[in-house]
Amino acid sequence: MRRIVVLPAILIGCLIVIWVGTVAAAKMPDQDTLAPTLTASAQTGFNAKTAQQDAANQPFESASCSLSEQYPNEILQWCGLIEEAAHETNLPAALIASVMLQESGGDPSAYSSSGAVGLMQVMPKDGLAADFMCINGPCFADRPTIEELQNPQFNIAYGSRLLADLFATHGSYREALFRYGPSNMGYRYADLVLSIWENYQ
Repeated sequence: MRRIVVLPAILIGCLIVIWVGTVAAAKMPDQDTLAPTLTASAQTGFNAKTAQQDAANQPFESASCSLSEQYPNEILQWCGLIEEAAHETNLPAALIASVMLQESGGDPSAYSSSGAVGLMQVMPKDGLAADFMCINGPCFADRPTIEELQNPQFNIAYGSRLLADLFATHGSYREALFRYGPSNMGYRYADLVLSIWENYQ
């Protein structure tokens, strides 16, 4: 009796496998369609790592601005770039916007008396900042140039990455902001930014 039940079950299972394979094959593109793509990929040395890097270099498309409309227009105009930086760094977009509001008020050409540049007021390796000396030489020798930091997209991305790295190292936004801001302001800077963030919820 068991053999009679098992054989039809095996037969039905085989038929299902054949049907699924047929449907899948019908949906696949033919080799003529794939050939040019595969050839081009082979010629350019395509690999998974390259594909991941290319994807990372594509701008992040934000469906809408998550920032409160209470932020000034000078900040809201950069919402797309802020959202992109937030997506890349896992920082809250409103925190990035609050730093920007405190630092430059949304002016991409802002240049501080200490030499900080752009929307996120990042210290460059040239200009006034080149005179800041640390034990091993110029403090900001590994930073971008003034020209690079005058590009709003680059500036927001770079400043956000600096802040994200500080957060990863120190474990709190207050500690990260304390180290991101001007050394002569200390925790007052961190508290100002956190206050802006809270007030613009």
